[in-house]
Amino acid sequence: MGPIKLDRRSLLTVLGSVAVGGAARAAAPARPAARSAYERAIVINGQGSVSDPDPNAKPDDPPSKRMFDEVRASGVTAISTTVGEVGNGPDRYLHALDYLALYSSLAANSPDLFMTILRGSDLALAKRNGRLGLIYNLQDTTALETDLSRVRALRQAGVRVIQLTYNKRNLCGDGALEAANSGLSDFGHEVIAELEKNKVQLDLSHGGQKTIAEAIAAAKVPPTISHTGCRDLVDNPRNVYDRELRALADKGGVVGIYFMPFLRNGGMATSEDVIRHLEHAVKVCGEDHVGIGTDGKLSALVMDDKARERQRKFYETRKAQGLAAPGEAADVFNIVVDYNSHRRFENLANDLSRRGWPWSRIEKILGSNFARVFTQAWGG
Repeated sequence: MGPIKLDRRSLLTVLGSVAVGGAARAAAPARPAARSAYERAIVINGQGSVSDPDPNAKPDDPPSKRMFDEVRASGVTAISTTVGEVGNGPDRYLHALDYLALYSSLAANSPDLFMTILRGSDLALAKRNGRLGLIYNLQDTTALETDLSRVRALRQAGVRVIQLTYNKRNLCGDGALEAANSGLSDFGHEVIAELEKNKVQLDLSHGGQKTIAEAIAAAKVPPTISHTGCRDLVDNPRNVYDRELRALADKGGVVGIYFMPFLRNGGMATSEDVIRHLEHAVKVCGEDHVGIGTDGKLSALVMDDKARERQRKFYETRKAQGLAAPGEAADVFNIVVDYNSHRRFENLANDLSRRGWPWSRIEKILGSNFARVFTQAWGG
């Protein structure tokens, strides 16, 4: 049987009816007890992506042996991955459907490796079956334009998380880089209500300070900020102040700490930066309200000349579009070099254990907190 290819039209029908569908640091040998604890944990990347790391792989190829092996060895249960474009621009809704068709074909063609996550119980199923769950998200509401009915259509197509704003202003409110910091619009209030009505997780990453604060206040279902850092530690607009983090926790939500350069004032973040922000977030929010959203790929980045050229073009495009945040640069990769490995979650867990964190807390950070809040939003 050849590869399954879905178009925009067939996507809504198929997903609406199917329930399941640089050098890295060498990994330090884990103690048997630590390895066993990690293998038992549900591990969720609140924002990330997966692509074939084999340089010879083509888009329509089945997963390479390297991809298969790395996904399995990663121990990751599920990744929330973005489908569609960010920022203001034409055809955002159609782009989202095209991305959904691509990822849905990937899951359909490799059912022994991937499954689409549509409800809370799917997370435990993915863990039991040893497959990587794909949670589809939008990192902007520009795909909605002014049509609230698209929330329901996107949910039918498999989307389970929608982020209110990206870095600039849209119809819902101001993003993190919008100087006016004008907050949530009337339409933004309507979108939040529509997301909750349709059991789609509200994500407030990339939001401006007032947008985040007002959206948390408006939310009736616990929201997330899936990938950010602590602004009281590093004053970067992509990070979130303690007062909003506390309000998020008070609403029952979860904040995911990312593996991005915004965790420090210049250059690429280190493992110490990640742990410092995690410890601060736990102190502010409590251990039941913190997770990880790396905002990066599952596989390690090979930092060769090709990668440097891609990074340069990526940064220049974002800068020209006004989307680049302070800390982004042509020579700064969006990775934590210490965790530049498909086993980054296990390496982080071992570092936290050596730091004295109990495994009960580590398991919450690794994924059970996100699993809880996602199940509340989507249903079991």
